Amino acid sequence: MAVSGMTPPEPETIADGLARGYVHRPGGAFADAIVLAHGAGSNARAPLLVAVCRTFAEAGWLAIRIDLPFRQQRAPGPPFPAMQAKDREGLRAAVGVVRGMGARRVALGGHSYGGRQATMLAAEDPGVAEALLLMSYPLHPPEKPARMRTEHFPRLRTPALFVHGTKDPFGSLAEMEGAVALIPAAHRLVEAPGAGHDLKKAPLEGMVAGIRELLGS
Repeated sequence: MAVSGMTPPEPETIADGLARGYVHRPGGAFADAIVLAHGAGSNARAPLLVAVCRTFAEAGWLAIRIDLPFRQQRAPGPPFPAMQAKDREGLRAAVGVVRGMGARRVALGGHSYGGRQATMLAAEDPGVAEALLLMSYPLHPPEKPARMRTEHFPRLRTPALFVHGTKDPFGSLAEMEGAVALIPAAHRLVEAPGAGHDLKKAPLEGMVAGIRELLGS
């Protein structure tokens, strides 16, 4: 059991193969870890990822926010479609890092594109993580609801927590409810009232509680 209530130290940089980013260590011992990746237009220094990792660390978790391989290759610009598989390998590498640091249970996820790649990796390899945290899942491009990104949802066997803003143009709450119903694993959709795709009004403590609930602790 992790020791919570202790002040976590400042984040450290990490560079281990494809796993590159920042580590937030808790103030004491830990058993659980979370690995998060950024959206298509962002990086590991995104304020949302910093805030979420800090919240998990304060709750006694080891937390890592990474730059996906496409972002390591170039600072600005969107992901390369041909590099999506490598981006997923970056996520896998980061999970390997936290397991090597002693984490027994790992939650994997991220914001928008990063979260989508996490779900695709979990669909390919259900054992990669024990839970998923998906913030502002990009269900479809704005104003293009016919282009749903859910083809892999029926293969998800990993418990998943979705956090979605009521003003997110990448998918309405009603659309999200229909999408998560395709997932056979345990899942939960948390509403962020008034939040857009950037999820500035994120329910941080609720994310920790939601993941713990999915993990059964």
